[in-house]
Amino acid sequence: MNDMLKTMMERRSVRKYKPDVVPQELIDQVIEAGLYAASGHGNQSPIILAVTNKEIRDHFSSANAKILGNEDIDPFYGAPVVLIVLADKSYPTYVYDGSLVMGNMMLMAESLGLGSCWIHRAKEEFDSVGGKAFLTLHGIEGDYEGIGHCILGYPDTEKTPPPPRKDHRVYYIK
Repeated sequence: MNDMLKTMMERRSVRKYKPDVVPQELIDQVIEAGLYAASGHGNQSPIILAVTNKEIRDHFSSANAKILGNEDIDPFYGAPVVLIVLADKSYPTYVYDGSLVMGNMMLMAESLGLGSCWIHRAKEEFDSVGGKAFLTLHGIEGDYEGIGHCILGYPDTEKTPPPPRKDHRVYYIK
């Protein structure tokens, strides 16, 4: 079986992480995979905020939980790394472009022995006054929309087998 297909078939969303620090070189490889995602007209509009600072990570977790309506949980499931993907809204393909970045990063994480999961509500976080202020504080200018959080870390759960694929999802038109 092709290694890439094997990685795709084995990847699962991880919802429980060990607190172990993820080496910077692994984080950088995951980010690089995201930067090589396809984008409409090759415009490369998405950007990635690599959050490894625990205080900032916890701030985003808290903001995300508040949007979710349950401030008593950690929507990042204890993952020590959060890669936040935003995309420039001036490009008509920005949501798709950012989604491809997320997919590439999750597949690379799997190939490196890391767990990952796409966590939503980045749009709401960065539509807020606080989210916009965070971007400005870090010198990020433009009209960006949050696409998703790619949480990363070492899984603290057993990997489950894939569920069977549903029938009637491919139609060959010859």
